[in-house]
Amino acid sequence: MGNKIFEARSEIVKALAHEIRLEIVDLLSRKEHCVCELVEKLDASQSTVSKHLGILKKAGIVDSQKNGLNVTYFLETPCIINFFNCIDEVLLKNYKQKEKELELIKKLKEDV
Repeated sequence: MGNKIFEARSEIVKALAHEIRLEIVDLLSRKEHCVCELVEKLDASQSTVSKHLGILKKAGIVDSQKNGLNVTYFLETPCIINFFNCIDEVLLKNYKQKEKELELIKKLKEDV
């Protein structure tokens, strides 16, 4: 039973494991977008954006709604932004640690 939940979680994390998909989620967290808007904002081809949207949709992260000829995409699970906030905290912690290490190296070089 425990393995199934981790397997399911890994599928969601895999769906997020691309910088374009991360940027799509970030853009959709601000407002709904049609594919044409995402293509422009991401400076990517329509087929590339559509492929990534399909992966996010399959994972249940985004969904779409047809409006006439346009298809509008939105976050199905806006709580995913909490995951992004957590990642940002880890990045900040890592950055601060690297900064401390650089200061230590600098100090060691000055002592030589």
